[in-house]
Amino acid sequence: MKTKDINVAILRIEGTNCEQESYDAFKRLGANPEFVHLKQLLHIDCDKNEIRDLSQYQCLMVPGGFSAGDYIRAGAIFAARIKSKLQTPLKNFVEQEYPVLGICNGFQVLTELGLLPGIDTIISPIPDACLNINDSNRYECRPTLLKHENKGKCVFTKNLKKNEIRLIPSAHAEGKLMFPLEKQNEYLKKLENNDQIVFRYVDPDGNYAGYPWNPNGSMSNIAGICNHIGNVFGMMPHPERSFYRYQHPDWTQTGLSPSEGDGQAIFTSVVDYISKRF
Repeated sequence: MKTKDINVAILRIEGTNCEQESYDAFKRLGANPEFVHLKQLLHIDCDKNEIRDLSQYQCLMVPGGFSAGDYIRAGAIFAARIKSKLQTPLKNFVEQEYPVLGICNGFQVLTELGLLPGIDTIISPIPDACLNINDSNRYECRPTLLKHENKGKCVFTKNLKKNEIRLIPSAHAEGKLMFPLEKQNEYLKKLENNDQIVFRYVDPDGNYAGYPWNPNGSMSNIAGICNHIGNVFGMMPHPERSFYRYQHPDWTQTGLSPSEGDGQAIFTSVVDYISKRF
């Protein structure tokens, strides 16, 4: 498939606020992103020419923000509205190995949907994980260092080397990845064995470290995971906000070479995957 023919649905409802940066990231690479309101996929409250179906797209992205005001739990309302009518089309989309990306609030939505952690199922009827309130009990907005720990399963990081460290900004109040207390060790071991852990928070020396390097207290310093297939990926930091080198906080000291920002590879990886796979 040619890059210009790759249709990407940037899904939004009230409260999402990172859709423009997400749209721009795909557009800069030559793909064909589109803002798609959830009502268009649900076929409600929109004109006939505005109706959309998941089958029209090769990639689905749930961007960051504060969907539905983060009431109940972050991402819970957005996920419930998706699951009400789109569970079967979404399951089929993932089974056909089309990629799904959730960043920040999008990661929260994917866990509430039951698409992540996706250890041995496509979509769980009950969430197996949640993104809980940060240990600091406040909103954290800071550059974060991520070590890429995936061995090749995740289609969104195939252009990254294992153990490579990237600077990607975080901005969230609920980013602490948690599993059921009685199953935490079991889930962690399965994620590691299945090559589902994609990013971990580290300090400048590449060591796992606590606050502020881990801004939320996420277990085992996990910043991003994929499902067992590798085509559903969620991460708390924002790669769309470090697409170019000049978006890095240290660019005046280190210069603009290379011009590619540390987050750009997330988008080039999935565009390459779609081009070769479909």
